[in-house]
Amino acid sequence: MSVDYSGYKYFLFEKEGRTMTVTMNRPDHLNAMTWDMHEEASRIFYDLGMDHSIDVVIFTGAGKAFSAGGDVVGMKMLYEDTELFDRSINEAKKIVFGILDCEKVIIARVNGDAIGLGATMALFCDIIIAADHARFADPHVKVGLAAGDGGAVIWPQAIGYAKAKEYLMTGDLITAPDAQAMGLINYSVPAAELDAKVDAMAKKLGSGAMKSIKYTKTTINIGLKQLAHTMMDTSMAYEALTNRSKDHLEAINAFTEKRKPKFTGL
Repeated sequence: MSVDYSGYKYFLFEKEGRTMTVTMNRPDHLNAMTWDMHEEASRIFYDLGMDHSIDVVIFTGAGKAFSAGGDVVGMKMLYEDTELFDRSINEAKKIVFGILDCEKVIIARVNGDAIGLGATMALFCDIIIAADHARFADPHVKVGLAAGDGGAVIWPQAIGYAKAKEYLMTGDLITAPDAQAMGLINYSVPAAELDAKVDAMAKKLGSGAMKSIKYTKTTINIGLKQLAHTMMDTSMAYEALTNRSKDHLEAINAFTEKRKPKFTGL
């Protein structure tokens, strides 16, 4: 049984054999999430999981970036409307749980920067292959927010607690080659070789004993799913608290006014 994807506005779908390439499609804004795009992301992996015509998903972004994560205009709306933030919490959990619950093999084709939620989505995929000019970061703290939408779950599992704390508490960028060296991603390759590397991995996995591959993935993900279900409510609650902070409002205003924020710890 295949799935009808025609209702999606911000994602493109291209199927070849039993591999589906899914592309975040807001290139003029570096694939940053609008409200509608965030809602679509919360259900897309459930739909892919129900598509029995595919085995492998290649997840990527259109244009220069994989995804810049949250949209700053959306952040201002979240600050002003707590009901919207409540909705975003539910959707954020579904994005993470959807990736973890999807039995398809998911390859992140990181064509450019993966920031915030963009990094979270990439890092929860099964195989992460990035162009060497791409950068990874979870800069929630740089906009006065706690890292609530999954970063605190996946980063320590990938690179250990010491390094994860450093990068989540500073929000600093990591280049793709450095990300590969520390085990955050699988491969960093020259941009001209990205498609070939991704296609080769998709063919290698797609031609394998798929039932055993899927069950192996599912088994490995049990620990991550348990951790995500244990942590996500708390991490999103802390993000909700910081969403009402003066530092977060200062970050929003500073971005609008094109200046550096002056944080006070409030």
